[in-house]
Amino acid sequence: MSLLRSIDKVLAAFGNIRAMERTHVDTFTENLISNIKGNKIAESEYGQLFVSFQNLANYEFLDVTVLSATNIKTFKRGSLTFLSGDNETIFLSDTQEIESNNSNVSKRWMTKISFVIGDGDKDMIVDKKFDKVFLKFKKKTLPLNKCD
Repeated sequence: MSLLRSIDKVLAAFGNIRAMERTHVDTFTENLISNIKGNKIAESEYGQLFVSFQNLANYEFLDVTVLSATNIKTFKRGSLTFLSGDNETIFLSDTQEIESNNSNVSKRWMTKISFVIGDGDKDMIVDKKFDKVFLKFKKKTLPLNKCD
């Protein structure tokens, strides 16, 4: 394995783009991952969901950070669904374009998404009055279970 790394370093020195990408160590994204703001409210084998809240101009925003092995990239919004028994609460993302940041060190993707929420919705999320959370984008769904 070290022979291949040595070859990659030589190829990178000669300007090979793919070799440069393989040898690059992404400390920026790793620092972001280790300093995520907010509380972890849901997780599964597919990823982890961290939330924080922000109040701007009398609008309450739910700022979500998703750590997963999935690259989330869409230009058509995403949705976050909280499922509690028979109740279903759906939030649409505030921005159209969503894109993940990759860390080649830990092989994870970090995605930040913002949602506009109502007053009662914040209490439901903080008090963890839900069973499951689904992050939907494009034709994919990331299922997550509530953390204890």
